Amino acid sequence: MEKTNSAKVCTLQSSFEPGFVADGDYVIGGIFPLHYNQEMPDLNCTYRPSAVKCNGFDPRAFRWVQTMRLAVEEINQSDELLPNHTLGYKIFDSCAYPLTGQRAALAVLNGLDEAHSHMCTGASPLLAVIGESGSAQSIVVSRILQPFRIPMISYFSSCACLSDRRKYPTFFRVIPNDDYQVKAIAQLLLRFNWTWVGLVRGDHEYGRFAVYGLLRELQGTRVCVAYQEMIPLLYNRQRALEIMQVMRSSGAKVVVVFSAEGEMTPFLRDYMKQNITGIQWVASEAWVTASVFTGSEYYPYLGGTIGFGIRQGHIPKLSDYLQTVDPQRYPTNPLVQELWGALYGCTPFPSLGALLPPCSGQESLLEQHSAYMNTSSPRVAYNVYKSVYAIAHSLHNLLLCQPGSGPFHNNSCAQSNNIYPWQLQHYLQEVSFSIAGEEVNFDLKGDSIPYYDIINWQRGTGGKIEFVNVGLFDGTKAAGKELVIQEERIIWAGHQSKALVSVCSASCLPGSRKAVRRGKPVCCFDCIPCDSGKISNQTDSIDCTTCPEDFWSNTERTACIPKKVEFLAYDSLGIALTVIAVVGACLTLAVLAVFLYHRNTAIVRINNSELSFFILLSLTLCFLCALVFIGEPTSWSCVLRHTAFSITLSLCISCILGKTLVVLAAFTVAMPGNNIMKWLGPKQQRAIIFICTLLQVVICAAWLIDAPPYPSRNTQYELSKIVLECSVGSSLAFWCVLGYIGLLACLCFVLAFLARKLPGNFNEAKFITFSMLIFCAVWLSFIPAYISSPGKYADAVETFAILASSFGLLFCLFSPKCYIILLKPEKNTKQHLMGKEKK
Repeated sequence: MEKTNSAKVCTLQSSFEPGFVADGDYVIGGIFPLHYNQEMPDLNCTYRPSAVKCNGFDPRAFRWVQTMRLAVEEINQSDELLPNHTLGYKIFDSCAYPLTGQRAALAVLNGLDEAHSHMCTGASPLLAVIGESGSAQSIVVSRILQPFRIPMISYFSSCACLSDRRKYPTFFRVIPNDDYQVKAIAQLLLRFNWTWVGLVRGDHEYGRFAVYGLLRELQGTRVCVAYQEMIPLLYNRQRALEIMQVMRSSGAKVVVVFSAEGEMTPFLRDYMKQNITGIQWVASEAWVTASVFTGSEYYPYLGGTIGFGIRQGHIPKLSDYLQTVDPQRYPTNPLVQELWGALYGCTPFPSLGALLPPCSGQESLLEQHSAYMNTSSPRVAYNVYKSVYAIAHSLHNLLLCQPGSGPFHNNSCAQSNNIYPWQLQHYLQEVSFSIAGEEVNFDLKGDSIPYYDIINWQRGTGGKIEFVNVGLFDGTKAAGKELVIQEERIIWAGHQSKALVSVCSASCLPGSRKAVRRGKPVCCFDCIPCDSGKISNQTDSIDCTTCPEDFWSNTERTACIPKKVEFLAYDSLGIALTVIAVVGACLTLAVLAVFLYHRNTAIVRINNSELSFFILLSLTLCFLCALVFIGEPTSWSCVLRHTAFSITLSLCISCILGKTLVVLAAFTVAMPGNNIMKWLGPKQQRAIIFICTLLQVVICAAWLIDAPPYPSRNTQYELSKIVLECSVGSSLAFWCVLGYIGLLACLCFVLAFLARKLPGNFNEAKFITFSMLIFCAVWLSFIPAYISSPGKYADAVETFAILASSFGLLFCLFSPKCYIILLKPEKNTKQHLMGKEKK
């Protein structure tokens, strides 16, 4: 194939015209998202595809471009910064899309045409690049510039991934790293107790890394993510509607969005068409100050939005400079024509085939054109301004280098007429200057000072949205002190003065604990009341705390209160038992008085009156012993309770045993050859009583010496109470004492039962048999009742057993005799009692 001369000529296959160009001694590039939407060409591979068409002009980004131009012009006019040198620039549109951003990066490296294209010898004609806006575009641009070692300063790319110096060694930025933004958002969610939130992100590195960082920050906190959705980079309405349906059906009323202005614009338009309200938006810095959303039609749906914005600054000459841009001054610039179309809905050059109505091009730029003319609190524009000055100061320091003291090889300096971009980057890394009172510098990763304003979207004049500063986040402060919010100034979604509630489950009130639902995030839980004896005095307690041993939970399970102390006190039960005991003692004493008064009558003298007196005295003591069981246990009362009662009861049963033997002997003495009475005289009877009682005394003494009863605090019967009781000390001794009494009672019962049919009108053995039957029945029923009775009722059961058995003995043994003494005195004769009275 024959080669022609034209084949040897290098020609540009297509052109990508810059938006603005200015010559200078040193040229810097600028890449801005002047459009926020793209129309992809038909890629059917049958013909050469056309270029990507950019749609949706962004006046806000156009303002950023003018800010860069203003900064360059200020520097060129300055006598202190870069004197005798000028800066030039080439500014391109990235269309907020990585592919178009790549094209812009390559274009900024090339000349404007073949004549201006430099060969790859010597230093690069381009020293640095200001750009890009989105992190995805910045990643592409940085990778293209990296082989040429050209530094770039981003004014709006906050992805944490760009801090990796191994991947992006020439990247700098004047916006904080997203690691600080996600930390700030996490603190904001916790501050307002938004524990159930949705996440929406753009389909790019910025959104992916921001969501990843936020999820990392939320680990270990009480905040959970209800859903994660992604807006396609090339907007898809069907996919957007699916996301909105998720938002509508979810219980999460707070939605955190990491997305750029370009994707959010069509998404929010469709969102408003769906008439979804009641969502509290939390905006990232990428769109929280986007003036395209300030129209009054947005307020019902986006009013109350809160987010973290770039620190605002002040650019004194910006407002006047913006007004110098008009179609008359730039008749061939299509961007200026698009600006007029966006602001006025008309075109100053109708001959170009525009669909908009014509206008003069001399219309005044007013403050109402906030998307372009809002200079009251520049944020991204201020970052652009700082970026240009950072390059200028770095270049200025480079030019001040003295030969022999430079930072490069052999202490050399850069040549002012042949500066390499990597040489400028060295000074850019070290630069530090002040602008409008703010210190500007970069750390080793190329990041700047982490500082955010907290922005709240409120209704302004004419119903439009205003961005109101309601706080700040200062990443240089100590942990926990970075976030400062003026809550009283915030207007929330729905024009409310109180923050929305966004939780999967309502908070568990004090007195309950959280129980996570199986298969659900930790934020979705049920509230379980604390068990008895446990409390929770905080909201959303994970566990209930066990009260100390002497304390118990109150009814609400919110506080530990001293346990109720329980013992057989002088309450209704104690008073009743006391009255019964006193009445019993008085009745016994009354019977004793009757017997003393009628001591010479036959019924008193029969069967040894002395034993009757002993029985009455011991019964009196038994009644009085019951009083020792009532009242708060003390050391002496615990010792007296069982010992005094057992000894007096043993004395009583011993006397009854003696009487039973006397009755049995009295009716058998008439048998021939029977001399049993000589063995049951008064002395022998006293000896029997003394010995039987002494055995009980010995058992009690051994008990008191080995393990005496003592007062104790029993918390096992009922956990909510402290039962004050007398511990028996030795269970063996306790049951030995009762067993000995039972043995005496059984012996009495057997002997009395044998003598029940002996002759005589007054056979006392019958009454002894019946009294022992009652006695044994009472104490046999006492054992299971005592063991099963809780707390003070155990003492009440024992007291009742003492009183019941004492009354049983008193009435069974003495009521028949009192009946005869007081009501039938004519029967109170020996003959009648022996059954020998004459018929």
